[in-house]
Amino acid sequence: MNVIIMGPPGAGKGTQAELIKKAFPIPHISTGDMFREAVSNQTAMGLEAKKYMDAGQLVPDEVTIGVVEERLAQADCAQGFLLDGFPRTLPQAEALDRVLAKMGKKIELALNVFVPQDILLARMTGRVSCSACKTVYNTKFNPPVKEGVCDKCGGELTQRSDDKEETARNRLKVYAEQTQPLLDYYEKQGNLKNVDGDRDPQVVFAEIAQALENLR
Repeated sequence: MNVIIMGPPGAGKGTQAELIKKAFPIPHISTGDMFREAVSNQTAMGLEAKKYMDAGQLVPDEVTIGVVEERLAQADCAQGFLLDGFPRTLPQAEALDRVLAKMGKKIELALNVFVPQDILLARMTGRVSCSACKTVYNTKFNPPVKEGVCDKCGGELTQRSDDKEETARNRLKVYAEQTQPLLDYYEKQGNLKNVDGDRDPQVVFAEIAQALENLR
């Protein structure tokens, strides 16, 4: 099963990706991990990507696609994969299809975890984490017993700068603008599945798991 998973910041996409990884025998391939692995292994595309990363520049699409192609050609992807964080744009999606076609493969399912914007903002702006043990809380949905203090280790709880409201709103706006053409693209291909992420994570996963079982 060849699957991609999409979702805006705060939608719970990471949680669902972890659940999928545990339940299905396919590798979870996130963009960040893929780049780090390619650089660490000193692959041709990894070394090319490192030049841009070291210079603090965005890695160009053609190099990113090359890193993806190297990763998807590895043996653990023979039975499928879960791509997370890629593609992000329509040109990347089209390039991915060309790479997969060369391998005799295609994207079978594009999962889109969606959540209303007001809920996303509440999740993002309420998110705080322990500076010591990294445990994550939400001041609205999952608050610590004592405000500003970690239940587990007593460490100080802090908020990431990109979770402040103005930044969060902008992140969601940019995501929506980038992603809508992708959703249209996969919908036209008939492999898009929209999943309501504003529910208990296990309920969300049950729906996703059924869709994945249908690919077996």
